[in-house]
Amino acid sequence: MSEHTIRGEVAVVGIGETTYYKRGQSPDPEFKLVLRAILAAAADAGIPVPTIDGFCSYSNDRNMPARLANALGLPELRYSVMQWGSGGGGAAAAIGNACAAVVAGYAECVVAYRGLAQGQFGRFGAGARVPTISGPPAFTVPYGVMSPAQMYAMRTTRLFHEHGISPDTLKAVALAAYHHAQANPRAVMHGRPLDEATYDESRWITEPFRLYDCCLENDGAAAVIVMSAERARDVTDAPVYPLAVQQGGEYRSGATVHNQPDYATSSFKTTAPRLYAQAGVTPGDVDVVQSYENFTGAVVMSLIEHGLCTYESANEVLTADNLIAPSGGLPLNTSGGNLAECYMHGLGLQIEAIRQIRGTSTNQVPGARVALANAGPMVEVASTALYGSEEALG
Repeated sequence: MSEHTIRGEVAVVGIGETTYYKRGQSPDPEFKLVLRAILAAAADAGIPVPTIDGFCSYSNDRNMPARLANALGLPELRYSVMQWGSGGGGAAAAIGNACAAVVAGYAECVVAYRGLAQGQFGRFGAGARVPTISGPPAFTVPYGVMSPAQMYAMRTTRLFHEHGISPDTLKAVALAAYHHAQANPRAVMHGRPLDEATYDESRWITEPFRLYDCCLENDGAAAVIVMSAERARDVTDAPVYPLAVQQGGEYRSGATVHNQPDYATSSFKTTAPRLYAQAGVTPGDVDVVQSYENFTGAVVMSLIEHGLCTYESANEVLTADNLIAPSGGLPLNTSGGNLAECYMHGLGLQIEAIRQIRGTSTNQVPGARVALANAGPMVEVASTALYGSEEALG
């Protein structure tokens, strides 16, 4: 185990979410959604809202901590941090930054949050509508590479070509997510099951991605509150311990002109070994996985790079039956994930990992002690968190 660790030093005490809406259907502005998520997390933790003294977010979240502190009536703001760049790759990193602040004594009660109102501020899934282009897009847009789906489809195609991975692995990820969403009343796709025939007949978005390989576009907000482990035991009977959080990328990770040497990667090859070393666990200790799906190909890469299967075994391991909780050997995205619960830029997946350790998931894995939740595969700086129960601390 690494001597530099947050393991056993900090705990998640509260989680909060708003109702999740289809893009454009939120009746409230984005800022109000974030406030509601934070209030829900504080209520979940059973703490007075003025206990909060720090904020962390990512992906250039528009909801500024000073404004949040004022609206919440906080007596003091001690910590305000934004994870730089890489979109949803910051979901786990924001929680890691909150944990680091508590361990270092910069703040005592820190909220990691994300708010999205794509109906108010524009869609992530569409190409930018601008009259001129410059910089990195000038190397891609003239050739038709304008949207995230197109960018990541090429990487997934390379994965298939280099390693013999079957497109059926993508279908399995989608089927598992939609299966789990049917037991989750929070999920946007609750009541809308997916079967193989419907998947196979769905339209291409950009090969090899069909409609159901692509994440949702939603409005909403989510929040996670962390405190020191010592204080957490005083406020909750069910603290969840972040065992480790790591962020980073390989050499030339996410090169914007698509010329990084290792192209078919989800950006976890260097961070995953550091993650397990810091946590003092192995891939074999992981009971349940929440793997960020902007697109299903990213999940396949991520599971391989986190040691949960290999290039050689992926086609056998990544089947729908094996990814479904509670019976599958590798329960995956048990809330429905970005594909079928909600696209809250990955923070919902972190919250579902926490629920699994608490034992309160709608698709609970019995006796889950260690949960892995990664964020933003294939971006420049991706991140992953490992969460554990009291028993996992040993």
